[in-house]
Amino acid sequence: MLPNVRTPPASAPGRFGVLVVEDDSTIGRHLETGLRSNGYAPAWSRTGVGALTQASQGSYDVLLLDLGLPDMDGLDVARTLRARFPDLLIVILTARTDDIDVIAGLDAGADDYLVKPFSLTVLLARLRAHLRRRSAASPPPGPVPLGDLVLDEAGRRCTLHGTDVPLRPKEFELLTLLGRHAGEAVARETLMAQVWDENWFGSTKTLDVTMAGLRRRLAKAADSSPRPVRLPLITTLRGHGYRLEDS
Repeated sequence: MLPNVRTPPASAPGRFGVLVVEDDSTIGRHLETGLRSNGYAPAWSRTGVGALTQASQGSYDVLLLDLGLPDMDGLDVARTLRARFPDLLIVILTARTDDIDVIAGLDAGADDYLVKPFSLTVLLARLRAHLRRRSAASPPPGPVPLGDLVLDEAGRRCTLHGTDVPLRPKEFELLTLLGRHAGEAVARETLMAQVWDENWFGSTKTLDVTMAGLRRRLAKAADSSPRPVRLPLITTLRGHGYRLEDS
């Protein structure tokens, strides 16, 4: 039997924590796996009481909430967590389709509403849109060291031992995204959606060309350095995406 709550490992900086509240084993497992493979840090609770406990013990940015829970109404969970965590992004997932149910969910504090069955792709697109809008008003994080590289998002600068490394805009954004999730596997679809556009339907060859250019520029900067340097290694995960290893 599946445990009531699955707790994720500690989230890496910049990784969004997602609490999934879903009593259906198939849906819960699908959401947990899909979220983790797309760069999120999910935890899974199968009851409302478990969700309230888990939310008070962890740090979460998103709540994915089924309304038909075995122990309490999901609307009560939404109201309680909205009162406790005003900044929590709440997305209701339910088979209820009547307008009155949608209105009740939004009145309970939900930010969005998806009717089952829904695709993981649509859910991920909704999450990206919500989180992007929320983070747009926030100041960028401070400089991020990656080996001897330093990424400065605010100044859009990449430096190696204090010397600027000239990167094209998309190369910089690609490196920044991988740097935020250092040590994690990031799917090609996630990179395309966040570096290019969530509605991108063209060939992902663009990603491969940009990655090749990024690697060449980093190697050139290392070769030009008067002293030995430690560069992060970008590993290709065939059939999935990339992982940046902070040396």
